[in-house]
Amino acid sequence: MGSQGLDLISMVRNASMVVQIVLFLLLFFSLSSWAIMITKYRYIREAYRQSAVFTEFFWESRDFSEAFAKAKELQGSPIARVFRIGYSELKRLSKSGVPMGRQNPEPKQGEEPSLANQFAGTDNIKRSLRRSADAEITKMTQMVPFLATTGNTAPFIGLFGTVVGIMNSFHLIGMRGSASLAVVAPGISEALVATAFGLLVAIPAVIGFNYFMNKIHVIESEMNNFSSDFLNIVERDLFLERRSSR
Repeated sequence: MGSQGLDLISMVRNASMVVQIVLFLLLFFSLSSWAIMITKYRYIREAYRQSAVFTEFFWESRDFSEAFAKAKELQGSPIARVFRIGYSELKRLSKSGVPMGRQNPEPKQGEEPSLANQFAGTDNIKRSLRRSADAEITKMTQMVPFLATTGNTAPFIGLFGTVVGIMNSFHLIGMRGSASLAVVAPGISEALVATAFGLLVAIPAVIGFNYFMNKIHVIESEMNNFSSDFLNIVERDLFLERRSSR
């Protein structure tokens, strides 16, 4: 293993300037990709864990104020942050005196207002939840497209280095006037190192991209489901409150 490592280092040192630049560029892509994957793995793992804790607490408490206090403790949960935004908007509307139902004149005597009119005021909460969910998705997907870029471009960057290395090998053959294996093999092996390194960089990046996008889609679905459930509870409580006040 030691001699092979020394041979690889020797091939990189003896490679042409273009091939060396290609290898250093691939090294940059590799280090950046692994840094993103490690960071995103920790972030999404914590998001899953804390979101599960908050969701369980939310459905057990059924008290928005208690759930809001719990959500402030779980800073790593996207669902908890979405709830905090929705609950804050609900409190703001309540304190400002903005009616949560229809703002048109009261219906005539004997005329029942429609549910759509009764709950028109919840559109503000719905928009707040949607904006918050979109912001969370943007935050989670940040830098993840770089993995896709690495997976798509690294093999071609490595292939470019290989083509340049092979061109140099054929140029050396022409200068020496010999096509023996001793003349061709070193240049070809140095050139193929770029392709191998390009694949080595691209494969983990593609796997990481698919893994994180799948996890993000699951969290996005959970946030949308929670937002719908939260709105349903608000509208149900509003409906019961209006019925009891008649």
